[in-house]
Amino acid sequence: MPYTEHLSKDKKLKPLITKHSKFKLRKNKNVCLRLCAHIMSQQLNIKVAEVIFNRFLDLFDGKNPAPEQILEIKPETLRSIGLSNAKVSYVHNVARFAVEKGMDEKKLSKMSNEEVIEYLTEIKGIGRWTVEMVLMFTLARPDVFAIDDLGIQNAMHKLYRIDKTDKKKMKASMLRVSEKWSPFRTYACLHLWHYKDNVKK
Repeated sequence: MPYTEHLSKDKKLKPLITKHSKFKLRKNKNVCLRLCAHIMSQQLNIKVAEVIFNRFLDLFDGKNPAPEQILEIKPETLRSIGLSNAKVSYVHNVARFAVEKGMDEKKLSKMSNEEVIEYLTEIKGIGRWTVEMVLMFTLARPDVFAIDDLGIQNAMHKLYRIDKTDKKKMKASMLRVSEKWSPFRTYACLHLWHYKDNVKK
């Protein structure tokens, strides 16, 4: 895999890659559904988010819904599966945007990472971090750096001894480190998340 050789030039990352080098990015054509899934997972642990998302899919007999089908689900039904009022609104905002302006994988594939971020953050309830997750895990873009992700921040704090007391300086330091990872910053993030989840406390 070409990313391993490049990222292994970073002496801090190399041991992580040696231990675990099987990450692969896979595209998912249903961008609207994945964006809804990321909304549902915000501020929740993974297991709770999975339960809510599976309840959501059950509303469509376990099948992946089209944006039009999502819009047909009443707000009270979405609340009944565990979504807050805000998330109910955001899910409908995403589906409505998909119907009115389009967000299929073919359309987004013609845009750069920053263009996708600018385009999708027009949707109320969708921030940069959420779109970065879509870029990584739905559009399979190899060079995305999720600088605002708390897990990435904590991993880099531990691995690179980056001071977290001043957020502005912390992010500047993170960017400096991450620049040498390009064009494989998504893979670096995957290894950092894996490191964070498996490092001894």
